[in-house]
Amino acid sequence: MPSAHVPPVDFDLRLVRYFTVVAEHGNFRRAAAELRLAQPSLSRQIQSLEKRLGVRLLDRTTRGCHLTAAGQTFLPQAEALLRSAELAATTTRAAAASGAVTIGYVGGLIITTAVRELRSRHPQAEVTTLHLDWSDVHTALLDHRVDAVIAREPFPTDRLRVTPLYQEPRVLLVPTTHRLAGRESVTLDDFAGEPLVRYPDPAYDAFWRLDPRPDGRPAPDGPLVTAHADKLESIAGGQAIALAPAADGNSTPRHDLAAVPVQGIQPCHVVIATRTRERNPLVTTFHETARSHLTGRDTLPAVSIAPTSRAGHSGPRN
Repeated sequence: MPSAHVPPVDFDLRLVRYFTVVAEHGNFRRAAAELRLAQPSLSRQIQSLEKRLGVRLLDRTTRGCHLTAAGQTFLPQAEALLRSAELAATTTRAAAASGAVTIGYVGGLIITTAVRELRSRHPQAEVTTLHLDWSDVHTALLDHRVDAVIAREPFPTDRLRVTPLYQEPRVLLVPTTHRLAGRESVTLDDFAGEPLVRYPDPAYDAFWRLDPRPDGRPAPDGPLVTAHADKLESIAGGQAIALAPAADGNSTPRHDLAAVPVQGIQPCHVVIATRTRERNPLVTTFHETARSHLTGRDTLPAVSIAPTSRAGHSGPRN
């Protein structure tokens, strides 16, 4: 004889999650506090799950609760069910977004070759780029405004995957009237006593101001800036000087500023940053193209970025 038809169980994943939290705590009161539910409501939800399954999952006692034999059998399967549901949601969202990707970049970094290669590999995909301020890298990724960013360290990296690409020298930005403007290069000793512009982020500020100095002394304070344009204005106005990446020094539109290479200090590191759980295949492809195409050769200037002393020739400004 054919077996009796058993109707499928209509699982409510919310109830399954409630059960796993109660099982973890062994106490309805603590579980209700974590779930931000009233304890009587949580108890009713568990009873509803037990009714749907047709078994008792928990034995209640005055000291809390413990799993029945059925509950012990169901718990690992409930946890696996929740993991499967999360994976299904994540992969589905990734599939929906796999036809589009937004690449962010900061400052004067050039990402053209990697983006062009990505478009060549995926001609039907929507590939867009977005210029970001140096302070917006972390937030833009976590807010999903961008899916990958080519940026310079340091910046907050929690929940991000960060891969080094290349190193970039640093230059000193000064007004063209500054005593160091015509130098082929300088060292820290040449400007150790001069104020440098300050930045809100402590790690970013410490790196770009060399603070503290090798001898332990603090770097002289300049004005606090939050935007690149404000930094350039502070330098041109004689309020302070600033360290900058070589690419930014070469691409500044300000003709009243000079960029002088700095010897003997650590270069900055250019990296690609993505979200740690990113599943968009276009991001994976861009990660590969960035590592193979973005090596710094397109970013660094082909000629000296310090002003030349030859009359009638001020050098290119890109």
